Amino acid sequence: MRTHRISAALALTAAIVLTASACGGGDSGGGSNSSPKTLTYWASNQGSSLENDKQVLEPELKKFEQQTGIKVNLEVIPWSDLLNRILAATASGQGPDVLNIGNTWSASLQATGALLPFDQAAFDKIGGKDRFLASTIASAGAKGKDPAAVPLYSMAYGLYYNKKLFQAAGIATPPATWEELVQDGKKLTSGDKYGLAIEGGNVSENVHHAFTLGMQHGTGFYDASGKPQFDSPEAVAAVKQYVDFIANDKIAAPGNAEYAANQSVTDFATGKAAMLMWQSAGANLKSHGMNPDDYGVVPVPAPAGATGDKATTSMVAGINLAVFKNTKNLDGALNFVKFMTSDEEQKTLNGTYGSLPPVKAAQSDAAFSTPELQTLAGVLQKSAAPLPQVPTESQFETLIGTAVKNLLASAAAGKPVTEATVKDELSKAQQQMPAS
Repeated sequence: MRTHRISAALALTAAIVLTASACGGGDSGGGSNSSPKTLTYWASNQGSSLENDKQVLEPELKKFEQQTGIKVNLEVIPWSDLLNRILAATASGQGPDVLNIGNTWSASLQATGALLPFDQAAFDKIGGKDRFLASTIASAGAKGKDPAAVPLYSMAYGLYYNKKLFQAAGIATPPATWEELVQDGKKLTSGDKYGLAIEGGNVSENVHHAFTLGMQHGTGFYDASGKPQFDSPEAVAAVKQYVDFIANDKIAAPGNAEYAANQSVTDFATGKAAMLMWQSAGANLKSHGMNPDDYGVVPVPAPAGATGDKATTSMVAGINLAVFKNTKNLDGALNFVKFMTSDEEQKTLNGTYGSLPPVKAAQSDAAFSTPELQTLAGVLQKSAAPLPQVPTESQFETLIGTAVKNLLASAAAGKPVTEATVKDELSKAQQQMPAS
């Protein structure tokens, strides 16, 4: 999902547990076709405003109506409200027919029982499971279960670097390892300009980077049975490495600890920082007047010689499309999912929003062949991993993201951040997890 729009919508907390234990609204009945002429669609805010999303989506929905005779009633919901609206719907059993969910919510919402499982039969009705990138399907529900949704918009993290600033500092190539990034960052840090910009006040940005570094250190923050391991030595090392960009390496400005509204993107676009780790930043940089020729994009660094999970350079980011299990237009809802994930619609919608199509055939279109998107597509295909697909995933996001935020604030205030400090903060986060 687009992290800079969702920090207020991360807290599933006890609501998910209660809804899941009650089996949600989704298990009190089943889909029917009693209202075959209409659909209600809850879309997430992907564009510059809710009105912008309506301008993008309404012509496409009209196409669907012309093709099928089914009218789609659209509601674009801001990220600050979307999760609460979904939770209310899962608890009551009264929801939309089709809805957008952040892909990192998939397993948590799957646990409520309110979403239609995409089994083989459902996938057959929308053109098949193999049309989608494997990494995006892996972010659509718990391992070993039928996905709770299908991918709609995909994103991945890349390392953006300012070509002019690199050249001025005598750096010939962008960093491929963390050692190189820190070395380059120190060369690029002088006065009020820094080597790297981070969004330290943004809980979701923090947890995404902590997760990626965790994978590189050998942990996904959960063990194979789904038990949290937030304060393991590997997790401590991963979080400390990120916090050290401010604490010890001093290649990110102390003020970055408070950034939570895309200020890091602004700093990069305006030359105040030479590097940025971000999801599909091109459209945002353009809005700040930065020319694509002025920056390059490479995968986020990994340890030298890393293979397998330790070569992970991004979490799998994106938006999924789900069907409410109690829909009154089951056939129409699946037809709508087929339409929205068709090659043509994938090209149109992802092209407009600056994201990547999770549908393989659409992603090969020339529109997605810019150097930036080609790099991010390669990350999705080769080195991206889904966040833990467990029912407590959303609590994990909130607690670990907040722990990193607290540690960055301490570093910005000049307080020492040691392994013991990090372990203590992560242990507190684990203690706040609900009992399984």
